[in-house]
Amino acid sequence: MNRRASAPESTSPADLDDLDVARVDEASDDGFEASDDGGYDGDQLDLEERHALRRVVGLSTELADVTEVEYRQLRLERVVLAGVFNGDLRDGENSLAELAALAETAGSQVLDAIMQRRDQPDPGTFLGSGKAKELRDIVVETGADTVICDGELSPSQRRALEDVVKVKVIDRTALILDIFAQHARSREGKAQVELAQLEYLLPRLRGWGESMSRQAGGRVAGGEGIGSRGPGETKIELDRRRIRTRIAKLRRQIREMKTARDVSRHDRKRHEVPSVAIAGYTNAGKSSLLNRLTNAGVLVENALFATLDPTVRRAETSDGRTYTLADTVGFVRHLPHQLVEAFRSTLEEVADSDLVLHVVDAAHPDPEGQIQAVRTVLADVEAHQVPELIVLNKADAADPEVIARIRSRERAVVVVSARTGEGLAELQSRIEELLPRPDIDVEVLLPYGRGDLVSKVHDDGTVLVEEHLAEGTRISARVHPALAGELTGYAV
Repeated sequence: MNRRASAPESTSPADLDDLDVARVDEASDDGFEASDDGGYDGDQLDLEERHALRRVVGLSTELADVTEVEYRQLRLERVVLAGVFNGDLRDGENSLAELAALAETAGSQVLDAIMQRRDQPDPGTFLGSGKAKELRDIVVETGADTVICDGELSPSQRRALEDVVKVKVIDRTALILDIFAQHARSREGKAQVELAQLEYLLPRLRGWGESMSRQAGGRVAGGEGIGSRGPGETKIELDRRRIRTRIAKLRRQIREMKTARDVSRHDRKRHEVPSVAIAGYTNAGKSSLLNRLTNAGVLVENALFATLDPTVRRAETSDGRTYTLADTVGFVRHLPHQLVEAFRSTLEEVADSDLVLHVVDAAHPDPEGQIQAVRTVLADVEAHQVPELIVLNKADAADPEVIARIRSRERAVVVVSARTGEGLAELQSRIEELLPRPDIDVEVLLPYGRGDLVSKVHDDGTVLVEEHLAEGTRISARVHPALAGELTGYAV
């Protein structure tokens, strides 16, 4: 069985509803709707800077005789999608629609799409020889320059499919890595993305003609010259060695940057500051929710993986308890394992938190699939033991039946709309209930000269009784273990 989706103009992710000719049409049909101009997404302090960065089409310093290793920014301009699914047709259509959204986020124009039901992808050409030839005809008809496959291709599958379609072929993993490379802004984020790209590239090195088979004298490639020549290594071997060296350097850099993150996290824990991590599927509205709760002013954009660098903001409960809110990178189905490993230090923010706000796009055609995809990644980083609160976002655009269905399946659910503000008061109330509370009862008499300790008890604990005596301030309170240790000398 094969399905084609045709869109002569620029496409957005769509619901491929027509069983004969499914058209990739309006973004709003598949839950990737843009916010209304009147919606509130914080101050958008990063949006202008992001919009100032745009690709310039047609500029290249690439040599006409291409001999360099294939490691450069992907040129995704006019693409055709190819998907293989096994099982429910709706799942296959949702996956292909998401691939279209990813392709557009990378800066491409989706021209057409083909999907096929198979028990498993063909080991030779991913689609099978017949469908590969049909895909070639579509490429010729549309004038596409790239084919994107909805899955991870082995090096041999990619080569075989390129031999048939005669244009560049990439897979879902390479596409996601390209999006991450465009959106990474911090030094740590850029290092993490480059590490993931190199690990993906290493087993897929390839060249053109005989360029990768040329040999250079043993140390000549390093510039040591006469007297250093010996049995050389081929160019592809040299490239592999250089990539391995770069990977080792990036891993060292990420470990060093992880140390600074660990110090900040341990400092918060030492002061008994509870932490809340906002996690969820990409484009579910996590950054919008953070802006609503804290006025963070972080970037909000109707695009997949708009947020890569974690943002931590301070917040307070209604009774004055301080906690932190951390926005994290979004997840997606079949998130490349290279990215999970590269971003492990960042994702530890979730594993070390006291509560996970699992944000779900309630207006998406398959919110349950999104929930499962996020939980799979959380289990990979050992964050599945952290208490979880499901936050059904975009309630203003969601089907009430879908919300009711998820409510019946999940234990802890709050329904909100970050755009309109609906349900935010209930969400803040649930956060207060689920955050850890001080659990050690103390009764102390603090001299008037220790106003700092009085302030700490009010900020970090729960004051039950307070009275001012001639000797000082007598307080009965419930505090955290660390503060209880500081108050030991003043117990009565």
